[in-house]
Amino acid sequence: MAMAFLETERLLIRPWENKDAVPLAKMCANPQVMRYFPSVLSQEESEALRQRVQSLIEENGWGFWAVELKATGQFIGFVGLHAQDLAIPNTPFVEIGWRLDAEHWGKGYAPEAAQRALQYAFESLDAPDVYAFTTVTNLPSQRVMQKLGMTDCEQNFLHPKLPADHVLAEHCLYRITRAEWQQKKRNL
Repeated sequence: MAMAFLETERLLIRPWENKDAVPLAKMCANPQVMRYFPSVLSQEESEALRQRVQSLIEENGWGFWAVELKATGQFIGFVGLHAQDLAIPNTPFVEIGWRLDAEHWGKGYAPEAAQRALQYAFESLDAPDVYAFTTVTNLPSQRVMQKLGMTDCEQNFLHPKLPADHVLAEHCLYRITRAEWQQKKRNL
């Protein structure tokens, strides 16, 4: 299957390469980056993540892509789409997600890359809607969701892979429909 390469003004959103292994492991070992996840990842866990998301891209042509700065070629994180089937509200659905290295926060890269991934979901995958979810304490990701035009479904849930009493267990669910995305695009 042909693998998608996406671009924005400042970013290249692409399949994974071997050179991404080291910066991905560094990013996923950073407690600041991983503060809304149960734990940081070891180098082996990061490599397993990289191989898993790349194999999904190879299988489907899309997924969680590596993101690099066009100006420098520097890996800054990942963004993309996933066919989500966890036992959570409204699944199965197309999920959008992102993780950027802390040094690249606050520069608008997450919404810029995610907006391009949304465009791919609606124009290339013909998705009727796209969802995102995160722990209720992850306000930075919720702000990105809101910048994308997503709205809170008000269907909070306990993440099925976490103990119910875990501090990160309660998650919120956001959604944007194709029509909402098209309206937002027209208003830009």
